[in-house]
Amino acid sequence: DPYFESIKEKLNKHERILKNELKTLLHLCQTSSDVELARKVIYRYHEQNEITALHNFKFGPLFMRLCYQLDLERPAVELIKDQNLHGFFSESASFHILMTMLFNKGHFESALEVLVEMKKQRIPFNKETYLLAFAICYKLDSMESCKISEKLLEEAQLKGDVLPLRAFCFAVATALKKNDVAQAKFHCSRIMKTENNLYNNLKVLVQLRSGSLEEVIKTLEAAMEVDIPPFVKKIKFSEQVLATVREKMEENSDLSAKLEDIYMKLQASGQITTHTLEDMLFQIPNSKKTPAKLLNHKQLGYQTAKPLQLNLLL
Repeated sequence: DPYFESIKEKLNKHERILKNELKTLLHLCQTSSDVELARKVIYRYHEQNEITALHNFKFGPLFMRLCYQLDLERPAVELIKDQNLHGFFSESASFHILMTMLFNKGHFESALEVLVEMKKQRIPFNKETYLLAFAICYKLDSMESCKISEKLLEEAQLKGDVLPLRAFCFAVATALKKNDVAQAKFHCSRIMKTENNLYNNLKVLVQLRSGSLEEVIKTLEAAMEVDIPPFVKKIKFSEQVLATVREKMEENSDLSAKLEDIYMKLQASGQITTHTLEDMLFQIPNSKKTPAKLLNHKQLGYQTAKPLQLNLLL
């Protein structure tokens, strides 16, 4: 390609790389070798424009979208962590796109490293950041990730940052995975919006793990209120969650009988779903009222200059 050749020639001659030249190059990249050339041009451009770069066009998200579309996480991670490019990835969108790519590939450790790097570079966290962070920590399910999750919650509270509902749901689910019932109850109590499927399924599990079997029955019964208007969505419970409840209540014949009655009524009213708890955690409704997977597909091509709208529940 003549354009790529002209850029290589400018590199060899140590000529100045202009903003529009880099922008055009990133739009034209289609292969890993193209991205390798773009990487060299980025270093040259940043070296030439480091002082003014912060007030200039934001190339970070554009480069990350390119890597996202071409499944090239390695150069993306290398560049975003390189101190020689400090300031080039100065906005949260660059980190979000990279963390989403790593998450989708199952590289949760690498995604966490990028999150830590984002914090190290003092890039402000927003709702998307927190949601990504808690999703990553949930998937890692390690002592370190749990500590990071708890620390982020504390810091957000101290700063007065508003966290999305799903962030607290991830915190509850993470605590349950670690069998930390007290912590799960604490996070559950902080959820203000309670008229949704995910919260109620988590609430049932927290009550179950706490040994509050009567409370589980009350929660399930409350979801079957007959005076709910037909246009209001009824709470649905996961078949998986109800199976866990059923197994626990087998020891108590009275409660077991009550549960079977409730189960039949929930089933009759269409309030039982085959979605697992994890399905619910990673599923959000979109404007067309069809399921959309959280962190599970490429939403926008890298060709657009607009910020990538990650498929997150805010």
